[in-house]
Amino acid sequence: MNLNVVNLVGRAGSDAEARWFESGAVKCTVNIAVNRPTSRDDQPDWFSLEMWDKTAKVAADYVKKGSLIGIQGSLRIETWTDRNTGAPRSKPVIRVSRLDLLGSKRDNAAAGMNQYSDGEF
Repeated sequence: MNLNVVNLVGRAGSDAEARWFESGAVKCTVNIAVNRPTSRDDQPDWFSLEMWDKTAKVAADYVKKGSLIGIQGSLRIETWTDRNTGAPRSKPVIRVSRLDLLGSKRDNAAAGMNQYSDGEF
């Protein structure tokens, strides 16, 4: 059995950035800060999120800096070679399959819905 599921609730560190491709696909990226429950003095953990298609469109429209969101997705490690040093680099990225907009009722009313998943509305 294989299991790769990540669930997080945090605040967006910036507005979601969308990129449209000639194929019609949409990719959206955003970083979120997640506070640790153990201490209020700890710095938050930052996670890079990647969303595609309908979920990406919703994120691009409604995820703004400071937005409280919940996500479910899978973890993957993105690797590349640094252009300046030639050193190998990597970072964890969460591929989001479900996005929940967790802001105030007013924020959710403006969105019209509060839960989005790849392939579903």
